[in-house]
Amino acid sequence: MSVLAHGIGAQHDLPLSPFYAFAGAFAALFVSFLALGLLWSTSRFRGDRAGRPVPAAVQRLADARSTRTVVRVLGLAAAAFVTFHLLLGPDDPDRNPAPGAVYVLLWVGLVPASLLLGPVWRLLNPLRTVHLLSCRALGRDPAAGRPLPERLGLWPAATGLLAFTWLELVAPDPASTTTLLLFLSLYAAVHLAGAARHGAGWFDRADAFEVYSGLLARLSPLGRRTADRRLVLRSPFTPGLVATVCVMLGSTAYDGFSDAPSWITTVQTSPLGRTTAATLGLLGAVALVAGLYALCAGATRLISGRLGHPLTSFAHSLVPIALGYLVAHYFTLFVTEGPRTVMVVSGTDNPLPPEPPLGPGGVATLQVAAIVLGHVLGVIAAHDRSVRLFPPGRAVAGQLPLLVLMITYTIGGLSLLIA
Repeated sequence: MSVLAHGIGAQHDLPLSPFYAFAGAFAALFVSFLALGLLWSTSRFRGDRAGRPVPAAVQRLADARSTRTVVRVLGLAAAAFVTFHLLLGPDDPDRNPAPGAVYVLLWVGLVPASLLLGPVWRLLNPLRTVHLLSCRALGRDPAAGRPLPERLGLWPAATGLLAFTWLELVAPDPASTTTLLLFLSLYAAVHLAGAARHGAGWFDRADAFEVYSGLLARLSPLGRRTADRRLVLRSPFTPGLVATVCVMLGSTAYDGFSDAPSWITTVQTSPLGRTTAATLGLLGAVALVAGLYALCAGATRLISGRLGHPLTSFAHSLVPIALGYLVAHYFTLFVTEGPRTVMVVSGTDNPLPPEPPLGPGGVATLQVAAIVLGHVLGVIAAHDRSVRLFPPGRAVAGQLPLLVLMITYTIGGLSLLIA
């Protein structure tokens, strides 16, 4: 099924000069780093205190009970639609819209939706709605439950995200209705049981799609201030989440090299078997991303001399990088398989996907621009945090490990596209 092809053409088909791609990327990173060091001497991002309130009418519409009810009903209807087609539809992804709805409209569609509208999956999440309705029927407070241990953090969401990317990238037949139905059933059972024990706050920290949407929403210009819950237009840089971002970056990197002939041969000839070898490859990609970031954090701590938690202090700078890779990797999939999935939903039998809006040259340019822009925004985010945390004399030096890390990520990302 083309829904799992993740784009148009292999990386070596893209008409782009490696020299100009790497030269442009390095120039952008170094110029932005030097310019920030000279011109940006104080922190300009104020986190939860930042933002210009939107008009009161927009605030009322967003917070209206009717608006939230409609969104929740839409989420339940979409879940019922997917479940119906998984149970009764043909086991043919070219005629069954359920795989496309999950892998394209949900997984990829959450990226632009969260960037434009904020953490939309929190309201759309059918599991949260089912839990809410169940609590109301039983006369319980949805928020009531045993508190989650603080040390657990967001590891359940990172684990769920890794499980979903394993299903998408490694499972022998991810588009099979049986495989997808089994995964979604287990996913629903785990999270409804977790919410029953720990309350609705379980979804905030354990539901992979909520955390994924919320993480992307950190780059949305539309957000809420924590203090007064006002809807504001803001600068989008706020602290990020290490494990989840490393899974996002690592799984996208694995998806980029998993169709390389050398890797395909390695997997097919491995004595461990295809699934085991591919699983180890996915875990290795995530571990490599996390290991490089951990080395960078250690170097930053040595240079700063006093930074207590470098892993979390600069994790937000990885968010725009992850977004750049997502845009580069999934653009063609979304603009071709998204409309095709909608055509299948409307009853068209085995429709052909529409032609992509950009040719190979345009796709290559977009991919490189997305990766480079993501890294430049990461440099900006890291610099602002550095001038806030470090003494003036060490602010620039403290970012050098991050600059090296971003150059390393850039080399890897561009190599996956044009090598």
